[in-house]
Amino acid sequence: MMDLLTKSPFDVATERRVVIIADWLPPDFGAVGQYMQLRAQTLAEQGHDVTLIGLASGGGSVRREARGKGTLTEVRLAARPVPRGSLLGRLMWTLWTDLRLVMAGFRDLRAANGVLFTGSPPFMIHLLAPLKFLWRGRLVYRITDFHPECLIAAQPRPSRALALLLALTNFWRRRIDSFEVLGIDQKRRLGGTGVPPERIALVRDGSPVSFTGSEALEPLPPPLAGSCVLLYAGNYGVAHEVDTVAEGYARHHRAGTGRVRLWLSATGAGADDLARRLEAQGLPFHRSPPVPLERLAGLLRAPDAHLVTLKDGFVGYVMPSKIYACIDSGRPTLFVGSADSDVDLLARSAKAGYWRVPCGDVAGFAEALEQIANSTNSAGSEKIHLPS
Repeated sequence: MMDLLTKSPFDVATERRVVIIADWLPPDFGAVGQYMQLRAQTLAEQGHDVTLIGLASGGGSVRREARGKGTLTEVRLAARPVPRGSLLGRLMWTLWTDLRLVMAGFRDLRAANGVLFTGSPPFMIHLLAPLKFLWRGRLVYRITDFHPECLIAAQPRPSRALALLLALTNFWRRRIDSFEVLGIDQKRRLGGTGVPPERIALVRDGSPVSFTGSEALEPLPPPLAGSCVLLYAGNYGVAHEVDTVAEGYARHHRAGTGRVRLWLSATGAGADDLARRLEAQGLPFHRSPPVPLERLAGLLRAPDAHLVTLKDGFVGYVMPSKIYACIDSGRPTLFVGSADSDVDLLARSAKAGYWRVPCGDVAGFAEALEQIANSTNSAGSEKIHLPS
């Protein structure tokens, strides 16, 4: 199902004890936590004794189980949501959360033969790398998102403080034993920081769900009935393009046929911004919260097409992992972003159809919506509609 499940950075004969640190674990919403739970389960089945440490909104817990040839221990720390409204608040939350995760797993980290950590929560490298002399095992950094590069890309002007933080981060990166990157674009970025290429492995995420054809389709909300439905599912944050979508969607409805309806099953600052702009213009769309993982396959097969976006400044720093499930769903994909992103590299092979629109091409986005409406059956027999 996922490329990473078939590739282990650890040798079970010499690195039996493994610790994985992530952020929000299922059923909480978070792509990194979903993938790391799957990784932990697979490593355990291969014979490793795995400790997975992450966050939970529903309270802390510890659960141990025998799995395959090994064991899996899940340590969940009760945590509050990230304070999105304040940069200082987010920074303090991140620092405290990183410290809690390391302290919760300190004994396991000391005993582990290998440690796998990710870019979520950010800046974990600033705790694990300076303490490397305490860890007997190798440090493997699965660099999901680049920090502080993402923070720098989101700022309207250069910041000396962030430039110094980036220099310090690159100093610690060069001392990590090995890296996993999600795309070729990320590999180029990481290599540019001075990390030797032999320490970088391309290990893609893949889809977190399987499509069997028998999954129950998520019913379409009544406002979308009779329309060609374009779905954005998952996190829609600061790295994702909003302007082109908002303006192009408005042009489609005011100067085009208006046959496409946008469905936002999403959270994040980008989703909030887009929803406000569409509401202010009186444009038709529907927004709902993300669905649990067990319903994700049905959701992704419900629309006529999928929307994926990425701002140019974040290419190589962020890899929208949703692209794998979008492709596997058998639905066409519309990508707003650069051809330099691995999203374009992957989606070009999609058999169901693919459109790419550069960021800022409002007319191109509106035209792509017309083409999607022309090429898909908006009254498809597979669709399930909720009663109005």
